[in-house]
Amino acid sequence: MALVNYLYTKALEMFHKDSSRYDSLLFDKLSNCMYICQMRLSIIVPVYNEEKTLSEILDRLVNLPLDCEIIAIDDGSSDNSPAILNSYTSITSICHSDNKGKGAAIRTGLEAVAGDYTVIQDADLEYDPNDIIKMLQTAERHNADAVFGSRIHNPESGISYKRFYWGGKFLTFLANLLYDISISDESTCYKMVRTTLLKSLNLSCERFEFCPELVAKLGKRSIKIFEIPISYTPRKIHEGKKIRWTDGAEAIWTLIKFRFRN
Repeated sequence: MALVNYLYTKALEMFHKDSSRYDSLLFDKLSNCMYICQMRLSIIVPVYNEEKTLSEILDRLVNLPLDCEIIAIDDGSSDNSPAILNSYTSITSICHSDNKGKGAAIRTGLEAVAGDYTVIQDADLEYDPNDIIKMLQTAERHNADAVFGSRIHNPESGISYKRFYWGGKFLTFLANLLYDISISDESTCYKMVRTTLLKSLNLSCERFEFCPELVAKLGKRSIKIFEIPISYTPRKIHEGKKIRWTDGAEAIWTLIKFRFRN
């Protein structure tokens, strides 16, 4: 880390001494690559019966050019997911003896994180880990407490089902209304939050209500949420998508509930 900072400082001195000799765009890219190395990131990966996609998503995460720790929580899988996790020596693997839910898995992972920021990564292939790099850059550039990846801000992002799309739109509207915030994608998986802040929220979620609870508690503290566009390649229910309409109803109740209680 000290070597990276030294090289960055020297490059900066050279550029400012004679900027005409250097390509400013190239320098900006180099600066960004070095700058993101100054912060440590924790990536929590909740896993439940994802043997078809787990190896690929873990490979992508392990190969990110970031100083990061990967903490995967197997939430009582009945397939080969635990064995796949155990084959990766570079990640921290935690197992639940039975299925407790995504929110419970995230809370278990949160007990083990040590990074400056923490982000959630699903174990399927709907979200591209390369977007995490841009999120961390945004967090550092703005000294942000929270950065969300917005599928809505990317017109090329896919849609799994129209009912999920419009359900997400309604949840976003409700969150903005209840908490006087301004976000475009309440139900996005990619939520990056400063770790000390995230741990202080005392999350109680068990299942998919993690998203609305996090948004609600950030909103109640008037935390500014930055957003960047991200890619999204949705899967169908027959491909393993687990969320159902009942989870949408739970999300609505969660947003309303935390508006009037801590």
